[in-house]
Amino acid sequence: MAQDLADKLVVVVGGSGFVGRHLAQELLSRGARLRVVSRNPERAAALKPLGNLGQVQLLRADLTRIESLLQVLDRADAVVNLAGAFVGDLDAVMGRGAGTLAAAAKAAGARAFVHVSAIGADPEGSTAYARAKAAGEAAVLAAFPGATVLRPSVLFGQDDQFVNMFAGLSAMLPVLPVFGPSAQLQPLLVDDLALAICAALEGPAAHGGKTFELGGPEVVTMGELNRRIAKAAGRAPVFAELPDMASAAFARLTGWLPFAPLTRQQWLLLKAGNVASGALPGCAALGVTPRAMGLFLDKWLVRYRKHGRFADRAKA
Repeated sequence: MAQDLADKLVVVVGGSGFVGRHLAQELLSRGARLRVVSRNPERAAALKPLGNLGQVQLLRADLTRIESLLQVLDRADAVVNLAGAFVGDLDAVMGRGAGTLAAAAKAAGARAFVHVSAIGADPEGSTAYARAKAAGEAAVLAAFPGATVLRPSVLFGQDDQFVNMFAGLSAMLPVLPVFGPSAQLQPLLVDDLALAICAALEGPAAHGGKTFELGGPEVVTMGELNRRIAKAAGRAPVFAELPDMASAAFARLTGWLPFAPLTRQQWLLLKAGNVASGALPGCAALGVTPRAMGLFLDKWLVRYRKHGRFADRAKA
């Protein structure tokens, strides 16, 4: 049976980042009370003005300490876990940490728990990231059997670090290297993930204990994705599609540098692809119709054009 989120206390762990910003807006629009929990809650300060007085709380907690989690989960109706990392002790955050959070949520009496994992989670995966994600799913379901696990594909949005990175590179570089040009992705709009999370929170009886793979409406290769983004940005770089050996070598030799465009772990994840398997329910099962990237690129990427919003006038 569906439950209205109005006036329910939803605790979002790891909610100070990209997904958290979009999820907060959706939850607040439904009248939920929001408690954002993060290692650095000050990074979520921009969320406070989105709610009414007292509707948004920002708290600090440590995923490795159940005592601190029990404090921030006090009186929670629902919990969403967005915590993730690409570096450091991944199991402490996405494996053991996820299980500790789920156990704390169960002890606190939460009625719904949504764990956001990723397509590609695999206990036998080639990366520590994939293995940690799989360990987290298992730990969450063991501690909170009625939890809902969501595995989104790569996410995009107006304020992401995905589309914007490629658009920025296409504006700066006359020749743009394309790593893994044949790798397949199924990009999902971050706001559609937010809708899926809310659907799972509102229907724990229907969706609890299940795992969903969430992808966008189309599958594209990395090469095609780069070309679409550059076109929307009004740029025409020469695309240098690198073979796998060159991409792997680049990631191995430079991936350790700060702000490296491709780490070794990211390369392995890219090579594996990021497409829903079809073996698990998807967006439709949660009542979400995912929106295509093409609906947004021309509007979002105006700022990367040579003359910005005056680009078309400049051509005249």
